Amino acid sequence: MSRRKLHKDELELWGQVAGTAVPMHPKKKVNIAERVNSKPQRSRQAEPVAQFEVGVLGQTYQPAHDIAPDIRAAVRAAPLQMDHKKHANMKRGKIKPEAKIDLHGLTMAEAHPRLNAFIMRAYTQQKRLILVVTGKGKERDNGGPIPVRFGVLRHQVPHWLSIPPLAQVVMQVSEAHLRHGGGGAYYVYLRRQR
Repeated sequence: MSRRKLHKDELELWGQVAGTAVPMHPKKKVNIAERVNSKPQRSRQAEPVAQFEVGVLGQTYQPAHDIAPDIRAAVRAAPLQMDHKKHANMKRGKIKPEAKIDLHGLTMAEAHPRLNAFIMRAYTQQKRLILVVTGKGKERDNGGPIPVRFGVLRHQVPHWLSIPPLAQVVMQVSEAHLRHGGGGAYYVYLRRQR
């Protein structure tokens, strides 16, 4: 579709309308007639498309769809806040937890307030190492269009421990040793009470 040139009366009308507008860049002066009647500049010649073969860069496998990245990797990647030697002993299962809470079979709505109350109570009792058992979760994904998270509490508990009110009392979160639950439990190391 080609652009038609504006008539003199259309340019006058446009000039009146444009005169009532507040310019965004008052230092720039633009001749309206030149701008409206100018031909659009053509872009330079497009470069030719390189040769390609179908399927060369395609994926050969179907990745599992999980809503969040692997929680074990995220917990392992967290910076060390506690004493290195004590953390190493804790990871080897040589330190016995002073308290334990089991969240098996609870919904998120039930588990969150119980976890908050338990950790705050342990903090006021000046306990340092507690064990939070979440379970590994059940495989429930039926291959539908909406992915279902594997082990909802296992994914959610580290997040709850990193936000207020628990973030102020929790120093370190680590995956538990096999004798204390392995991938289905977390060690939570609390700060000293001041």
